[in-house]
Amino acid sequence: MKKLNFVLSLLVAIAISGAASARDQIKIVGSSTVYPYATVVAEKFGKSGFKTPVIESTGTGGGMKLFCAGVGTQHPDITNASRAIKSKEKALCAKNGVKDIVEIVVGNDGISFAHSVKAKDMNFTKEQLWRALAHDVDVNGKVVKNPYKKWSDIDKSLPSKGIKILVPPPTSGTRDAWNSLVMGKGCSKAAKAAFTAAGKKAKKACAKLREDGLAVEAGENDTLIVNKLAADPDMFGLFGFSYLVANKDKIKATKVEGKLPSLASIQDYTYPIARPLFFYVKKAHVGTVPGIKEYLKEFTAKGTMGPKGYLTDIGLVPLDSKSYKKTRTAGTKLKTIKLN
Repeated sequence: MKKLNFVLSLLVAIAISGAASARDQIKIVGSSTVYPYATVVAEKFGKSGFKTPVIESTGTGGGMKLFCAGVGTQHPDITNASRAIKSKEKALCAKNGVKDIVEIVVGNDGISFAHSVKAKDMNFTKEQLWRALAHDVDVNGKVVKNPYKKWSDIDKSLPSKGIKILVPPPTSGTRDAWNSLVMGKGCSKAAKAAFTAAGKKAKKACAKLREDGLAVEAGENDTLIVNKLAADPDMFGLFGFSYLVANKDKIKATKVEGKLPSLASIQDYTYPIARPLFFYVKKAHVGTVPGIKEYLKEFTAKGTMGPKGYLTDIGLVPLDSKSYKKTRTAGTKLKTIKLN
């Protein structure tokens, strides 16, 4: 019986080993915002002797679910993220045995509220953007279902044109960041107080989007959003800075609180919707799937993500020197983050 158990254990170990060595290509999922940067690095990396990594744009939330589902080559090695990993995602990873995770801060980004180059230049406050998108707003001292149909309904200084905004889905890290930086901060004090008095969580209530067709979920395909904006000068959409840079012949950003997104305004965070970008690496896969260590070295090299790196050409805003050193150390020494 002992001999049989030993043989069975040996067979299982061989099977696991065979499965582990079955994949010779890095698998990456996650953020559509980080996707352009990861794709450029992957293509360059693929010319260095390793197979080009396979990258799937699933959105930050979707990528985290796939990444945290377990260890083994049936699961992704890396997930891109346009916001930091959440505590509930850390818990999911830990529950499924994904305990050693390396966090790489890629650089900075500014969420661009954009429209067609044919449209008139605009400047919005955060509160105006919140009022345009929120499910419930305060009007004359009462919280009501969003009544605004035109921008001029919100403020007479805004155009008398219908509100039409393409937004990322709930699984998107850009949507999470927008909720935090715009919906949360733009939400009026009166609305927050009313939500709290009604027993609702103000943060969640402020972030809830209208459902009357004027805020349209556009999926994770940012290129599709760009094309729709180019075709309709009255429509607005939001996405990462790289898509603005790559499509400046079709679209342009509006000002938010008087500021346009630029390399300078995003790096010093004077642009009010600036945020860091990330990717997360499963340390248990290093040495099992070939090239992960080398991919990290390539991505975190100064020539890649530094001030004169090739990713700045497509819109990545580089980290300050202190933050860069921390990221480079994490990438080369495989320093892991705490999960609790």
